[in-house]
Amino acid sequence: MMQFQRVVLPHGVELDCRVAGAADRPLMLFLHGFPEAAFVWDALLLHFSQAANGGYLCVAPDMRGYAGSSSPTDVKAYRAKELVKDIIALKQHFSPIEPLACLVAHDWGGAVAWNMANQHPALMHKLAIINSPHPGTFLRDLKNDSKQQSSSDYMNFLIREDAARLLKEDDFRRLWTFFSNMGAETGPHAWLDEATKEHYRQVWNQGLDGALNYYRASPLRPATAKDPAASAIDLPMEMLRIAVPTLVIWGMQDTALSPGLIDGLDDFVPDLELHKVDEGTHWLVHEQPDLVIEFIRNWIR
Repeated sequence: MMQFQRVVLPHGVELDCRVAGAADRPLMLFLHGFPEAAFVWDALLLHFSQAANGGYLCVAPDMRGYAGSSSPTDVKAYRAKELVKDIIALKQHFSPIEPLACLVAHDWGGAVAWNMANQHPALMHKLAIINSPHPGTFLRDLKNDSKQQSSSDYMNFLIREDAARLLKEDDFRRLWTFFSNMGAETGPHAWLDEATKEHYRQVWNQGLDGALNYYRASPLRPATAKDPAASAIDLPMEMLRIAVPTLVIWGMQDTALSPGLIDGLDDFVPDLELHKVDEGTHWLVHEQPDLVIEFIRNWIR
C-alpha cells in the first residue's frame, strides 16, 4: 500500500515522499532524474515492500526542486553537496541506525547517488544505478569524445534563463521529445500513455526552474565558446572511487548517455556487477520495470 509523507529535514528542506512497506524493515531509497518525479518508481516500491520480496521499507522522494518539494531559487542550492545532504537526512529520518539496504537511482538521481556513495559509503550496503554515468567516465567523455559532447549539448539549452518558459510552451512539446528522442527509434512509446502524461503534467505545472537548476549548478556539461565547463575540471581519484558494491543496469539504446560511458567503469568501481540491456533506452524503468526489478532482486538477496 502506498503512503504519502512530507518529510521536513533538519536543515529546512521539505521533501514529498512516496512510501511503501513497514517502518521497521530495512530501507531502500529510490532517486529519480530529469524531468521526472517520485511516481516513476511506484512499481518497484510496491514490489520490494512486499514480504515475499524482502519486505523492505521503500521510499522515493520528489527530489529538491521537483513537484511539491522545496525548490530554492538560488542555483548554489543545487550543488552536489546540498543534494547529498538531503538524501543523508532522509535516510536518517527513516533509518537512523541501520545503513540503507540499497540506494537505487536513475539519471540525475544517479549523479547524487554516486556522490553519496563516494563520500559516505558506510551509510549504505549496496548501490544500484540505472543509466546514470559515473562522474569519472562522464568527465572523460565530455572532454574527449565528440559523440558524447554532441549528445549532451541539450544541457547547454537547459541552463538558459528562458528554458523553463520555452519548455512549457505548446503543452510541454519540447519535454515530450526527451522521451521520444532518447532511444534508437524516435516516436511515441507504449508506456507513455495518457495517464502517465497526466502525471508528468502535474509535476511540470508546479514549476521547472528547480529541476533546471541541477544543470545550472553543475559544470559537467559540454564546453562552449563562452563556458569551458567540463574542459576546465580535473577530479582526483579519491573523489571518484566507489567502495560500495554496485549494480549498474544500462539501456544500450540511450542516445543521450552513450554506452561508451560504461567503458572503464571498473577502474572507479572495483565491486561492480554490470547488466547491459540491448533493447533498453534511457527510460528503462518505464519500458521494462519487471526486468529492472529482477536484476535488483537477484542482486540484493
